Amino acid sequence: MLKMAIITGFLSKTKDRFHEYNAPLELDQKFELMTQIEGYDGVEIVYPYEVKDPVTTRALLEKHGLNVAAVNVNVKAEPEFRNGGLTSNDKGVRDHAVRFIKEAKNFASAVGADKVTCCPLGDGYEFSFQYDYAKTWKYLVEAFGEAGGYKPEVPLFLEYKPSETRGRCFLDSAAKTLCLLNDIHCKDMGVTLDFGHSMYGNENPAEALVLLAESPYKYYIHINDNDGKWDWDYFCGTKHFLEYVEFIYYLRKYGYSDYFTSDTSPTRWAIKGTFEANSRMTNKIWKLLDSIDGGEIERLMVQGDYLETWKFIETHIFALK
Repeated sequence: MLKMAIITGFLSKTKDRFHEYNAPLELDQKFELMTQIEGYDGVEIVYPYEVKDPVTTRALLEKHGLNVAAVNVNVKAEPEFRNGGLTSNDKGVRDHAVRFIKEAKNFASAVGADKVTCCPLGDGYEFSFQYDYAKTWKYLVEAFGEAGGYKPEVPLFLEYKPSETRGRCFLDSAAKTLCLLNDIHCKDMGVTLDFGHSMYGNENPAEALVLLAESPYKYYIHINDNDGKWDWDYFCGTKHFLEYVEFIYYLRKYGYSDYFTSDTSPTRWAIKGTFEANSRMTNKIWKLLDSIDGGEIERLMVQGDYLETWKFIETHIFALK
């Protein structure tokens, strides 16, 4: 079985613009629910809004036999971060955002987590001539450089997303995130690749993964799916099955052994069933690829006749006889 985790914010009440879904749960209740979901032993905890006290959190993790895949630090919800925390023109706001990340690293260290992940969704823009792009890039380099250099034994991973809460996020692609890390010059950092963010950002997630895997930086995975138009956080393989197979093919090729973390919103579907669907699909694809001759796939790609490759996919992936 692969290492599977869930972002704990999805284990209780969520909402969209019109509806609320599922009942609110306390952290102990969320962890108890985790133990009933087959295939999972890890959680990604949202800091600081779900948790504050590391001693209590660690005790609950031990009580329910759970591991921490990552601590997800939220730098968008505070009122002062509404127009950007890490790229604010107000140095006091930028400093506050950096403190948030440092505090998350302290918390992660105290609960035994090996990474902090941050998706700077409040940092972006909507209109032409709204921001000085060179200045905001400099702010990102300085802020993430300071945060990444603090407690390097707990690496900071940057998660990119095309939009939301801003019309366009400054970190909106794998390539731009790698450019930022190159400018920071901190080897103890990495990238969180969310399959759905990559998909609706008009990337090919498998290609984005290869860029990360061939770079000197670490990477960590969030799994979900969407229609390519918005970040719906559907369960895996429901919209982009073959792209998800290719994504897992390259994860296997590069020896990925960290958590597959479900960033998936149950909304109208049962929480337990939604996450078990993610685990089943991901493990079955991994097992399927174990049974397929990887050398043959490589040979077909080198040969360059995609009609032959498609025939192989029909037979060995779709199992069409």
